[in-house]
Amino acid sequence: MEIQKLKPIDLKTSTCVNEKWIQEQIANDPSMLGLGDIVLKDKERIQPNAGRLDLLFQDSEANKRYEIELQLGKTDESHIIRTIEYWDIERKRYPQYEHCAVIIAEDITSRFLNVIQLFNGNIPLIALKMSAFEVNGGISLIFTKILDEIKLGLDGDDEEIEEITDRNYWEQKGTKDTIKQVDEIFEIIKEIDNTFELKYNKFYIGLSKNGIASNFAIMRAKKSFVRLEIKSEPDDEIKNILETNELDEMEYSSRNNRYRINFSKNEIKEKRDAIKQLLELSYKKWN
Repeated sequence: MEIQKLKPIDLKTSTCVNEKWIQEQIANDPSMLGLGDIVLKDKERIQPNAGRLDLLFQDSEANKRYEIELQLGKTDESHIIRTIEYWDIERKRYPQYEHCAVIIAEDITSRFLNVIQLFNGNIPLIALKMSAFEVNGGISLIFTKILDEIKLGLDGDDEEIEEITDRNYWEQKGTKDTIKQVDEIFEIIKEIDNTFELKYNKFYIGLSKNGIASNFAIMRAKKSFVRLEIKSEPDDEIKNILETNELDEMEYSSRNNRYRINFSKNEIKEKRDAIKQLLELSYKKWN
């Protein structure tokens, strides 16, 4: 097998690639950044008296946003200041979210890495080194995490995000099979109250009743499983149902008061009675 040498590209001096193009690639496929399951919230976001934020992403499951600034070439003082300024504006405007500043540059020098590290601890900040290579007539972008954030706590409750999508969006985000699993859970919900309808939002599949959101339960279709989240304060009866039926429970989310359970294929049929019990308990408390 022959070793192929990659030809590096200097993005700052390149005549075929610019910052706008890179921004579009990241917006279309944010997984390349390695920041988890994040979804584009905005591009070129106008900041009051402070220019435009390159990219704003939100974690599809957590109450967290990433303020991202791109820089071709080396990091410089204005890039660092701008990144922190936009992060600060966004966290003050939307304090219900956890926020993290992200600097992306081709060359993060040791001098400025030292400066960034002084902030990290008071400012949650990630630094990504961006490299580009010519591959078979195309361009490959690689992002390497040079500096990770020190996670800070967040007070306050989560806010339900209701940016409307459709069934097709979730079939792409999950699969047609996992969407059918969502349908199975929804059939159980209709046995409890047949006036509910599914509402496809960008970050979760929720419920509406008479046109009004009523999310005592929400669902998230993944590639190989479905996550059901039921709203409840910590409850011994719910905990007992989860343990007795050996359900795949994630850590309880105290931020938005939800029990989160993962269901693999066929498990919804097998655990149907337990699921209905859980849904009924939440429904009675929140409707």
